[in-house]
Amino acid sequence: MKWLLPEFIEDILPPEAMRIERLRRRILDLFFRKDYQLVMPPLLEYMDSLLTGTGHDLELRTFKVVDQLSGRTMGLRADITPQVARIDAHLLNRKGVTRLCYCGAVLHTRPASPGATREPLQIGAEMYGEAGSRADLEILRLLCEALRLAGARRARIDIGHVAVFRSIVRAARVRPELEGELFEALQKKDAAALAGLTRKLPAKVRAALCLLPELYGGPEVLAVAARKLPDIDSLKKALATLRALARACPIPASFDLAELRGYHYHSGVVFDAYCKGVGGAVARGGRYDEVGKAFGRARPATGFSIDLRSLAGAVA
Repeated sequence: MKWLLPEFIEDILPPEAMRIERLRRRILDLFFRKDYQLVMPPLLEYMDSLLTGTGHDLELRTFKVVDQLSGRTMGLRADITPQVARIDAHLLNRKGVTRLCYCGAVLHTRPASPGATREPLQIGAEMYGEAGSRADLEILRLLCEALRLAGARRARIDIGHVAVFRSIVRAARVRPELEGELFEALQKKDAAALAGLTRKLPAKVRAALCLLPELYGGPEVLAVAARKLPDIDSLKKALATLRALARACPIPASFDLAELRGYHYHSGVVFDAYCKGVGGAVARGGRYDEVGKAFGRARPATGFSIDLRSLAGAVA
């Protein structure tokens, strides 16, 4: 049947379309009240630009096509965040703090979770030029306010910080190959693999890495981490940021110090938001200072994106 759509691609019919549109306007109006300015990046770009600074995290999720005018490979965006970082770095080129927001469709080669659409509608906000935890706090509060405004039920936030793991392995001068293997083991929460991989490392380093998967729960895990993890300046700074977020988060928050999502381009706090009615994360965000550096203009950056279609379905 020629009229059938590809798997995990579907039309949005009037009732759902109206719910999504109302929610889009409500959230964008919130961003505007907080002085975030709207940008509209293109749906496709050359792959060199589209994946700059993201490592391999987005490459497998990106549809690729050949530009008939130049012969170069282009990609249909799988995430808008790198595009907004490019706009800040090269087109706006402002000094000081810049607040930007966006809303648009992205396309994934595979569903991000079982049964999910391959064409999510992404709405988000990004802040550039502020390196301190104050920016992380503002972004986290803005996300929580957007979820509250949308009517998300039983919303909660899971928060991590990639500098916890990174500080330990860099201070121990772990070779890159082993760092990659440890990263994979932590992603899977594989205690047996961690024990094997850390067998030849110093006892304190081994104990710290094997402890990370256990450091999951409420704000009390931050106190445990402060007592048991190595005394490394960058690690202590990361824990201080997490404590500040714990005090300021207006909805229930949990902490996972083995959470390394986006490790290849995130540089600090990472967080996922969940709510009743959505199987996976309804929003994701964090700090990604290295992306701006990759675009040739080192700019501190933090932000989040919400899966607008999933959120609209959950609050229908």
